[in-house]
Amino acid sequence: MEPFDPLSYANLGDSISRALDRQPLQKLLSLARFEGVGVYVLYYTGDFHPYRLLSEANRKNPGSVPIYIGRASAENSRTGMNAAQKGFDYVPNGDPTQSHLQIGNKLYNRIDDHRKSINLGDGIDVKDFQVRALSLTPTWVALAEIISIRNHQPIWNSYLTGLGNHNPGSGRSKSVRSMWDTLHPGRAWAAKLTPRVETPETLGIGCHEYLEKQLSSTPSGEGSNLEEALALDMYLPDLRPPEGQISTD
Repeated sequence: MEPFDPLSYANLGDSISRALDRQPLQKLLSLARFEGVGVYVLYYTGDFHPYRLLSEANRKNPGSVPIYIGRASAENSRTGMNAAQKGFDYVPNGDPTQSHLQIGNKLYNRIDDHRKSINLGDGIDVKDFQVRALSLTPTWVALAEIISIRNHQPIWNSYLTGLGNHNPGSGRSKSVRSMWDTLHPGRAWAAKLTPRVETPETLGIGCHEYLEKQLSSTPSGEGSNLEEALALDMYLPDLRPPEGQISTD
């Protein structure tokens, strides 16, 4: 039997993901401004037919099936990679949680960006979306996102991608329009991109099939080996003491 390590990245990430699931469910339309970085979950309860199964599940059990999971990181938060490469003795600026970084309203602003995109998107209405948000110390944001996505496999992360895309800028109009912008046209910059081969109709059918399969199966995070999916050791500092060295605090 393998010994349980509460400080493994898999177990830490799973704990953070569960903490996110316990955050209060709020209306996306009226989310109040707040400070911090961290992770967030969007839920849908509207009438757009391709999302019917997801919407019905969230009406029956509010906040049960995410449509999207994302994160907002602090500037330079990837310096955790240096800690992992150099070992426990290397701590960025002497601060293992990286709490010294400038944070501001990054998590709120990221969610608000999505609110604006949803407000522009065809077929969906921002009033039909809810959100959960969890503010974190910067070190753990990337881990929280990847485990939460693995646990829930939201459709806008795993199939209909593109909500988080930004304007690629002038001179890059040959970029292909995202699946999200194809099914939910409305963002002016996305309309200038090269159309996809897939039509909104085929993507809508694909969404229904994805949700039908997702909601009839066991959540992927349960009973799975989360360590297999983690490639985050190179991005996150190891906060445990070296082997043989026990803290007396």
